[in-house]
Amino acid sequence: MNIIEISAILINKMKRILFMENLCYNRTNGQILRFVNLTCTQEGKMSKLLDTFLKENLTELKEKGLYNVIDVMEGANGPKIRINGKELINLSSNNYLGLATDERLKKAAKDATDKYGVGAGAVRTINGTMDIHRELERKLAEFKGTEAAIAFQSGFNCNMGAISAVMTKRDAILSDELNHASIIDGCKLSGAKILRVKHQDMEDLRKKGKEAIESGLYEKIMYISDGVFSMDGDVANINGIVEVCKDLDIITYIDDAHGSGVMGKGAGTVKHFGHAKDIDFQMGTLSKAIGVVGGYVAGTQDLIDWLKVRARPFLFSTSITPANAAACIKAIEIMQEDTSLNEKLWENSKFLKEKLKALGFNIGHSGTPITPVIIGDENLTQRFSKRLIEEGVYAKSIVFPTVPLGTGRVRNMPTAAHTKEMLEEAAKIYEKVGKELKVI
Repeated sequence: MNIIEISAILINKMKRILFMENLCYNRTNGQILRFVNLTCTQEGKMSKLLDTFLKENLTELKEKGLYNVIDVMEGANGPKIRINGKELINLSSNNYLGLATDERLKKAAKDATDKYGVGAGAVRTINGTMDIHRELERKLAEFKGTEAAIAFQSGFNCNMGAISAVMTKRDAILSDELNHASIIDGCKLSGAKILRVKHQDMEDLRKKGKEAIESGLYEKIMYISDGVFSMDGDVANINGIVEVCKDLDIITYIDDAHGSGVMGKGAGTVKHFGHAKDIDFQMGTLSKAIGVVGGYVAGTQDLIDWLKVRARPFLFSTSITPANAAACIKAIEIMQEDTSLNEKLWENSKFLKEKLKALGFNIGHSGTPITPVIIGDENLTQRFSKRLIEEGVYAKSIVFPTVPLGTGRVRNMPTAAHTKEMLEEAAKIYEKVGKELKVI
């Protein structure tokens, strides 16, 4: 044997010894590493620590009724859907206006794919910006009543990128206590001091805002709130927010994910209250009422110029597809030209709310189409949702940690695409299951 063959044999023997001793050999630099309670094998088995963590925590979630089983649809996300071969009335979609399956959007997406291809091919700051992306941003700014807008790959990305691009560890963020998870994560990523404000409490906002200013600890202070709160359907007090924040010179940020396409005849919560020029950040999603996928911020030209050089998801992730951009443009055009879908959405919402309330269900105090049926107990909420699905209504349970413990609910989302007959049938099924489980 030559020297190379002898060396190979010795290295293999050493690897077997290291494995038996619970050690690993790093072939790159020759270092010997010791792992405690980990198995390092040539077959690449999972870490014992990770395996234990996953098994224990998954079991705990299932025992507490907090494990969510993901259902798979066999077709489009319309007013009726098919799961496991069964047709169900769909009351769980954010597709408020039914545009996700609109033929006009589908044609726009197909035409854009033929012209531009299936992907943008790069991040926006290299050569991933196409004229169709610029047109989408122009339409968004026009729709929201601002100087400019920037499009992101998702609403979650938008909050992660926009908040951290402006706020730093030298700043403070006043955040409504019921804000969406993406806002919370965006605030954490910024490094700013997070000050929780009581839900929709303008006096608490003023008090904590003044305290933050008078402390002298912060360079900038921002207040962030959802425009529409997705679990209860209540609408932010935009008038109060503008009044307090103008008095104190606090930056304003409204996440209107559930308001765009719904409030203000489709133009959103901020425009509904006539404050398009008073809110610094108008954030929204392209994934709900608009029916496609993506997110955006609308604001001044200077703000958008800054986000385009500092928002990390914009800088380091490939831009939305040409098909997505084209479909979003078409959706905005439809909403600008005709409010009939928005009117049908509110009509269907009123119809379903009246039916459920008359049956004796607790539907909270929603001011939007979001219609929660509040059950309370987590396990009962899960059983209630399961029985609805078995009877033909797809309405998913929402439990802790998405909502506080003891406030489990089944959230209903009527859309413009539902017929009165569908909603009438859904109410009858609710009545049957409600009486069976002694909820009503």
